Amino acid sequence: MSARINPSILSADFVNLQADLERIASADLVHVDVMDNHFVPNLTFGPQMVGRIQDVSPVPLDVHLMISDVDRWAPGYAELGAYSVTFHAEATSDPVALARRLRSIGARAGIAVKPGTPIEPYLELLPEFDQVLVMTVEPGFGGQAFMPETMPKLQALSAEVARTGLDVWLQVDGGISADTIGIAAAAGADTFVAGSAVYSGSDPASNIALLRAAAEASTHTH
Repeated sequence: MSARINPSILSADFVNLQADLERIASADLVHVDVMDNHFVPNLTFGPQMVGRIQDVSPVPLDVHLMISDVDRWAPGYAELGAYSVTFHAEATSDPVALARRLRSIGARAGIAVKPGTPIEPYLELLPEFDQVLVMTVEPGFGGQAFMPETMPKLQALSAEVARTGLDVWLQVDGGISADTIGIAAAAGADTFVAGSAVYSGSDPASNIALLRAAAEASTHTH
C-alpha cells in the first residue's frame, strides 16, 4: 500500500496560499476544510474560495464539508471540480442519495463520522462511498490531540473493506503526526490528513515524505 498524504491547508499561510499550495505539490491531494460556524464553531472557506483554490492547486482537492445542510450545499463543491467531496454523516438526511449525486457529477463521494458517532450503521452502505473519514479529533479546530479511542472504528471499516473487496479509501483527520500516523495505519487507514505536521518547519515536501514513510512502515509490520 502506498499511503496517501493529504495536507490540510488550515495550516497554510492564507495570505500566500498559492505559494503554500506549490510547496505541497508532492502530496496526493490537498485537504480543504469547509466550516460554516454552525455545524462546527469555526468559519473557513466557501465555494468562491474553494473554486479559486481549485484553479491554482497543483494537486486535486479533497474537500471536507464540516457544514450543516450538506444535502443542499455538497453538490456545488463537486461541480467546482473537486476530486473528492466528503460530507458528515451527522449533517445529511440521506447519505446514500447524496453520495450518488456527488458521484453522478463526477466527484468521489466520502462520508465522515465524528469521534462519538458509531460506524456500524454505515458498514452495509460502504459500496455507496469511495472514502470514509474517521475523525480522530472533534471537528472544527486544528492542533488537537489524536484520539486513539477512535481506532476500533477504523479496524471495523478495514475488516469490512477486506471482506467485500471494495475500493474504499479509509481516511483519518486530526492530530496526525509522525508520532501518531503509524497507529492509524496499523488500524487500517490508508489516507492521512495532516496540517501542522506538514507545514511546520521550512520544508513541507520532506515532512510529507517522512509521514508517508512512517505510515507505510507501520502498515508493513502489521
